[in-house]
Amino acid sequence: MKIELPIVEDPVGEALHFLRMSGTFYCRSEFKAPWALAIPEIKDSLMLHVVTAGKSLLEVEGTPSRTLQPGDLALVPHGKGHIVTSAHGLTVSNLFEIQREQLSERYETLRLGGDGERAAMICGLFKFDDPAAQQLVTLLPKVIVVDAWSSPQSEWIQSTLRMISAEARAMSAGGETVITRLADILVIHAIRFWITHDSTAQTGWLRALHDPQIGRVISRIHRNPGAHWSIESLADEASMSRSAFAARFTELLGEPAMKYVTRWRMYSAQIRLKKGDETVAEVALSLGYESEAAFNRAFKRHIGVSPGTMKRSWPEPSSKATG
Repeated sequence: MKIELPIVEDPVGEALHFLRMSGTFYCRSEFKAPWALAIPEIKDSLMLHVVTAGKSLLEVEGTPSRTLQPGDLALVPHGKGHIVTSAHGLTVSNLFEIQREQLSERYETLRLGGDGERAAMICGLFKFDDPAAQQLVTLLPKVIVVDAWSSPQSEWIQSTLRMISAEARAMSAGGETVITRLADILVIHAIRFWITHDSTAQTGWLRALHDPQIGRVISRIHRNPGAHWSIESLADEASMSRSAFAARFTELLGEPAMKYVTRWRMYSAQIRLKKGDETVAEVALSLGYESEAAFNRAFKRHIGVSPGTMKRSWPEPSSKATG
């Protein structure tokens, strides 16, 4: 039986839609040359640097150093330690060892350097909970740099940067919220820029998203992982024969379609169990499992721990709200 879901015209855009961010933290940095700042490794995180004044060098191990000018956006997607500096070869200050001014729970400022040329940045730390976001982030390169001035969207990017800079200077009521929302947009734009302009983004999962038939099926699975999917129903969604669909899906994704469905269900289950507002039985039923025991076996086989253990390892929603 065909499962009726809204038609998705842009599977890549839908994948970007899943980039909902959590655990974000921001810092407004003021530098005067000479200066060099080391940002330590922070696992499972994406780091953003937006240059609002002056220039700096970005050094990420395993990649060429990049010169960042005002308006440039740099992403370090995998939480790797890196250095931002006014010049090569300077003595480096570690982020957590220098004095910083905490303006709120998620926003702080730091000042570093001598009495030379000024530079300024807005820096952000992001975490992604959604399984589609995690799937996409794992595919990103070690660093992404967007030259805002040469981008076709340069006008709105520059306007966004000016607004971030103004809000960071003033820090008036609601300023932190404005900065976080604007920074979210810049992260998504940088990732979209990479997908559009880098040939390495046209392989594997992302290539599959671009495929008009397989991309449509992937979006259906993401939207409704708990549907009673089968090879036949997925092939029907793709308007392909069963054998042609199975071969094409495996060719593009590197795994059979039903294995992908199961893996996506387990990803989705992880996120919902971490949120803590559903029982294991409720999650199992919504993801298409007829019994909690069958779901438990599948979850432990894929994730390595039982659903109950996963759920107990995270605080209840009420305790989060009062933190």
